[in-house]
Amino acid sequence: MFEHINQMKKALDDNRPLPKYAVKSLREKLLLDWTYNSNAIEGNTLTINETKVVLEGITVGGKTLREHLEVINHRDAIHFVEEIVQKGEPLSEWQIKNIHRLVLKGIDDEYAGVYRDQQVFISGAKHIPPAPFLIKEEMEQLMIWYEQAETKKLHPVTRGAMLHAIFVGIHPFIDGNGRTSRLLLNLELMKAGFPPIVIKVENRITYYEALDKAHTQKEYEDFIKLVADEVEDSLNLYLSAIK
Repeated sequence: MFEHINQMKKALDDNRPLPKYAVKSLREKLLLDWTYNSNAIEGNTLTINETKVVLEGITVGGKTLREHLEVINHRDAIHFVEEIVQKGEPLSEWQIKNIHRLVLKGIDDEYAGVYRDQQVFISGAKHIPPAPFLIKEEMEQLMIWYEQAETKKLHPVTRGAMLHAIFVGIHPFIDGNGRTSRLLLNLELMKAGFPPIVIKVENRITYYEALDKAHTQKEYEDFIKLVADEVEDSLNLYLSAIK
């Protein structure tokens, strides 16, 4: 599955550094696409053009304050993830809570960066997240899995996809788990030198079904394949800048 991805990544690496303005425009495009799609998956009704306008600091009439904040917060969370990558900081529970705190800032400050104290259910999914009293232990287990030598040997696409899937299965927060999980996935990819990916809102059903299969059957192949396809898309985008 990863042979073609590895070849594309090598072609990209062989042409680094990319032209400065190409990198700037690619980054802006991915920041917009990532923010729009990640929010749209969760029900935000802003269009991609409205999302662009909000990122430029303009208010869109007829849209809620929450929808505006989701855009601004997501942009800030991306910047924070980029900072972690640039500094080479290791992933920790503290970092995960900080990412989530940015996602929910001004939307639900009481629960921003705080593990949930109530049972939640994922609409449309067979999987039921663990009870609140189990979250701390499950998150500790996730970090133990992440730090294992065997996990570090996994291909970055597999490692990032599984980090996303396991995290969102725990559903440690009241709200904002989906956005946080996609930020964690891209954090893992970017640390390995891959461009960030965009899980597209039009693939939402396939995405949810693959996640539910991972959670209920511990079969991650469908989800890893979905992520791998998006990795190819992002690599193609970057490679188009050097042709």
